[in-house]
Amino acid sequence: MPTKDSLIEIETKLAYQENLLEELNNVVCRQQDQIDELHLKVRSLQDKANEHAIDVGTDGMETEIPPHY
Repeated sequence: MPTKDSLIEIETKLAYQENLLEELNNVVCRQQDQIDELHLKVRSLQDKANEHAIDVGTDGMETEIPPHY
């Protein structure tokens, strides 16, 4: 049968582990938020690059919009 001291030690370790688990969960949540934000920024940059690629002619020069536009 466990002694009172060993039960206190187990309860203390459990409390530390619960605290650590909560901290790690918070870190993972923050990292996921950062990943989501970076994903949006990369998508925006890809869209801008694609728009710019459409505006550039085959000779590498930007195409001019005709004057009637």
